[in-house]
Amino acid sequence: MSKFLIVGLGNIGKDYEHTRHNIGFDVVDVLANELNASFDLKRLAIYASTNFKGKQLHIIKPTTYMNLSGKAIKYWMNELKIPIENIFVIVDDLALPFGVLRVRGKGSDAGHNGLKSIQEELQTNAYSRLRFGIGNDFPKGKQVDFVLSKWTSDQEIILQERIQTSVEIIKSFCSAGLSNTMNIYNNK
Repeated sequence: MSKFLIVGLGNIGKDYEHTRHNIGFDVVDVLANELNASFDLKRLAIYASTNFKGKQLHIIKPTTYMNLSGKAIKYWMNELKIPIENIFVIVDDLALPFGVLRVRGKGSDAGHNGLKSIQEELQTNAYSRLRFGIGNDFPKGKQVDFVLSKWTSDQEIILQERIQTSVEIIKSFCSAGLSNTMNIYNNK
């Protein structure tokens, strides 16, 4: 049975819940809920596992905070013996307009500390990821405040639908593969 490591990036703690920077956590929460998986606190991550279409899905929310996400991913990859091609990371992206979803098989960290940490720990940028656009509607020098703030009421209306599409993308990645998933979802 193929094994996959699904990683939602975010920061632990009440202050960060449902902020733009924590969209990865929100997406994997919905995925786990749909697949009847429950999270438990484990080493370096909040962890859940479940099966989907004959595949084992191991879902983590790193407890290392964003800047050390790579440490948790490397640990769980090694612990579960999951190859890098079966890793899928969900991350917020300032460069994409709000709600735009992009699946990539590799890429730069684009200044994102979570991706920077993953690249340092795995010694490669060739791992699959879902970039969830959060937009960049903030005044100069206010990037940190923006990513750590809550969604606007207008965004909340669209947000649940985009999270649901993100869950479909994860399921597609695990069952149909990266290139099929990119072909289907990157053109929407």
